[in-house]
Amino acid sequence: MHTKFETQINNIGPSVTDFLGEKMLILFGENAPAELAEYCLLINVKNVEGDIEVGDILLLGNHEYKITAVGDAVKKNLSSLGHITLKFDGSENAELPGTLYLEDTEIQEVEVKTGDQIRIFS
Repeated sequence: MHTKFETQINNIGPSVTDFLGEKMLILFGENAPAELAEYCLLINVKNVEGDIEVGDILLLGNHEYKITAVGDAVKKNLSSLGHITLKFDGSENAELPGTLYLEDTEIQEVEVKTGDQIRIFS
């Protein structure tokens, strides 16, 4: 197992659940503007080691999700701002540059808590 990215959730914005119906979670570093922070999982900004690729695994809390597509700006945005969107719709084409697409999963409630790890590995 090769870890490409690892961080932890420091805070969960009160409006994170607003995007669950669209199968989306938004990550942002602690430097997130206040108006955006309430919709985000706030994380420590860390460098991405290597390229994030289709078939890699995202660990979010205690759940693993297969990566199905990677937007062109995911690595840069994650390393510099900690800001990407996680979309759990199984898309195989990255329509948005800052979005990491994951296997199609119903997310009824936030399955993470403050202190949980986020890791991307192959």
